Amino acid sequence: MSYAGLVYCAAVWGATFFMVKDALADVDPVAMVAHRFLIAALCLLPWALRRRLQALLWEGFVLSLILAGLYISQTVGLGHTTASNCAFITGLFVVFVPLYMLALTLKPLAGTQWLAVAVGGLWLLTGGLSGVNRGDALSLVAAATCAGHLLFTDKCVRSDADVILLAFHQFWMTAAMAYLACAVLRLPVAVAAPQGWIVIVFLALFPTLSAFFLQILIQKRLPPLTVSLGFSLEPVFAALFAWTLGGEEFVGRRAVGGLLIVAAMVLGELHRFDLRRARRGEVLPM
Repeated sequence: MSYAGLVYCAAVWGATFFMVKDALADVDPVAMVAHRFLIAALCLLPWALRRRLQALLWEGFVLSLILAGLYISQTVGLGHTTASNCAFITGLFVVFVPLYMLALTLKPLAGTQWLAVAVGGLWLLTGGLSGVNRGDALSLVAAATCAGHLLFTDKCVRSDADVILLAFHQFWMTAAMAYLACAVLRLPVAVAAPQGWIVIVFLALFPTLSAFFLQILIQKRLPPLTVSLGFSLEPVFAALFAWTLGGEEFVGRRAVGGLLIVAAMVLGELHRFDLRRARRGEVLPM
């Protein structure tokens, strides 16, 4: 069931890239983040009120700070790059996870040769340094924050945190931060067309409420390695949706670059997994 949940999360998150990009014609990207997380928080409110709301405030604040950075950078970035580019670059969070672990533990990492493959894929995807635009750079920021969110969520759920309360605090605090950013930067919060609200409600119910809630449940049962491998399917789904339903032009060079990034993510994590098994004395498959 946990593995099916991973695929669901990857698919529903992947489906959002082209939808968000189209909806940006009707709503400011920061306001979109605020609206979607507010609706998700309101959906959880009846269950959250049955709990001690003062609990997990600090954990929720840290996670929401990361989450706000993730979604604001990603949503703003989508306005400046293609949906498939944004998805593949955001998928590099799997590369950032071991880099953060290296910074925290100061231990050498196994399988780092796959970082070069990921960089090569990024080069093909963007067309080299001259081809990197603001959207690509913001997508890379989203990847870095996504890795931080995954690792800190893992730390929280290992302490038997209340899943509903943790999700609720993340949602309303992320919404509050996005609304605050709109107020400070004087960004419009109105949605220009009904189609924009349809997308926002979809984003709130499926990729936000259901997928993030499911992510927390999954991380209670599976290690970060398995979770990150499952989530590496997200850019694949995103590219497929963008090239089919989103009407985005298929470019062979970008497709190869995206596949190299996904391959680097998966093979690098599998190599580290095999080495950990070998250290424990487990028999590796032939």
